[in-house]
Amino acid sequence: MAGLARDAAAFKSALHRQDYSSWHSQPPPLQHPATETPEPSSKSKKKRQKSSTSLSHLLDSSALPADTGSGTNVNTQLVYAVNHLKSTGNPMRLQDLAIITNTPVDTDRVLFEKFKAHDRVLYDIKTDLYSYRHDYNVRNKAALLTEIQRQTRKGGGLSVRTLKDSWKEAPQAIEELENEGEVYVTRTLKDGQMRMVFWNEIKPDEESGGMSVEKEFNDLWHSLEVPNDVDLLKQLASEGLQATAAEIVTSKAPATKKKGKRSAPRYRQVRITNTHLRGQIDLSRDYIAPAAK
Repeated sequence: MAGLARDAAAFKSALHRQDYSSWHSQPPPLQHPATETPEPSSKSKKKRQKSSTSLSHLLDSSALPADTGSGTNVNTQLVYAVNHLKSTGNPMRLQDLAIITNTPVDTDRVLFEKFKAHDRVLYDIKTDLYSYRHDYNVRNKAALLTEIQRQTRKGGGLSVRTLKDSWKEAPQAIEELENEGEVYVTRTLKDGQMRMVFWNEIKPDEESGGMSVEKEFNDLWHSLEVPNDVDLLKQLASEGLQATAAEIVTSKAPATKKKGKRSAPRYRQVRITNTHLRGQIDLSRDYIAPAAK
């Protein structure tokens, strides 16, 4: 008992002498995750503060550039102004164009000079109005037909897409002119869209001709089958006719060779020099020695 009491007293004295100032010997108290959260470090505080500051800066409307809808670059604003002038199709005042397109074309000197010098912009000094210069100045059906006639006389047709850029109602007017027999229209094979338009110089009437072919004759014409070259020559010969030199067809053997197969040996004429053996052996033949067994 005395030894046990002595050991207990020694243990208590050792506890009193222990230094708890170091974190190795005295770890921080445990924290419950549901009630307490660890305090963030100084670096995380700075990052969080910096990100929140930048986010508030982005959300601040005064720090963002004004959304004009037409950009801030001079060339971009020029494109907006010219495209609107093209789409409207009517002459406009410079101030109205600036308001509609939200561009400073009436106040910015550089933008105004670029706009006025554009090759597609027309200015009327009498009315002080600006308009877009299209490839063809057509605004009605009669003017459209006149332009098609002028281009056809030069030896060509007009692109339907180009005419549509000049006048939005051009495709409908072209269809009406086609139904009236005034123009010919070529279409794409894929979807049948109108591609080119030509003037019909021969009107479909009984006096000048140009009437539509009857359906019966059209069906008979397309039902005829053209024979191949060999049968055509035979039919000409049976009727006592002869093809011209340009129509004579000479059949040639295919020159292609199949891979993996050897071609047959070619025989050429042999020059006979051993005339003293004539009559005893045929020297024009190639004699091959029999293979050894």
